[in-house]
Amino acid sequence: MAQALMPRYAEAQQISFTDSRMKGAYVEYPSPGGTSGTMRGYLVQPAGEGPFPSVLVMHENRGLNPHIEDVARRAGVAGFLALAPDGLSPVGGYPGNDDDGRVLQRSLEPEQLDQDMINSARYLKAHALSNGRLGATGFCWGGGMTNRLAVALGADLDAGVPFYGAAAATEDVPQIEAAMLIIYAGTDRRINAMWPAYEAALQANGATYEMRMFEGTLHGFHNNSTPRYNEAAAAQAWNHTVGFFREHLSG
Repeated sequence: MAQALMPRYAEAQQISFTDSRMKGAYVEYPSPGGTSGTMRGYLVQPAGEGPFPSVLVMHENRGLNPHIEDVARRAGVAGFLALAPDGLSPVGGYPGNDDDGRVLQRSLEPEQLDQDMINSARYLKAHALSNGRLGATGFCWGGGMTNRLAVALGADLDAGVPFYGAAAATEDVPQIEAAMLIIYAGTDRRINAMWPAYEAALQANGATYEMRMFEGTLHGFHNNSTPRYNEAAAAQAWNHTVGFFREHLSG
């Protein structure tokens, strides 16, 4: 039974490492104020010369596993310069399984981990292949980080798409200038309970935002390597995400 619930990364892969529509490579870059001062991420470049709109893809609460790398490749195939940072890289990187990854991520200082993601976003925005327009998305922990990143970057973030992530603190919402597409799973009561206050703060701040609630789905419904996956909802949510980024990151 336990084996049946383990992520099935090989079977779930949608875009091969060798897909001709993109190329991926691991990169290292400075991260002052982060866990160790250095970060590592998986950078995916679309086919062509660029420049490209850029999208940061942030992992769940277990480090940069094969599923999130695959999501970065999907973003690359969709035409975005995508970076998936590994928040565990300062402590050796994703350990090869999600259980140990969760333990490692819980051991990190949250503020330093957040700073590593902020620095990753700045690295991507300034990349030679970027058109200077930056989007961010993330799942679970990465969804909450997308909201916090919107606060931290202000006008330097053009669009954010958090998937079932903790809302930004109400008092911080006035710092958000990015357009936001906020995605929730219908049965995710703890995360969804944050929405009324978050929406009220977004409205009070005159923010540009949309919210999509996928009824009947579980937290993690986009992750096609686990039993929580909902194929129809995941496809629809991803299509909305790509369309939203194309709308706000072009030019």
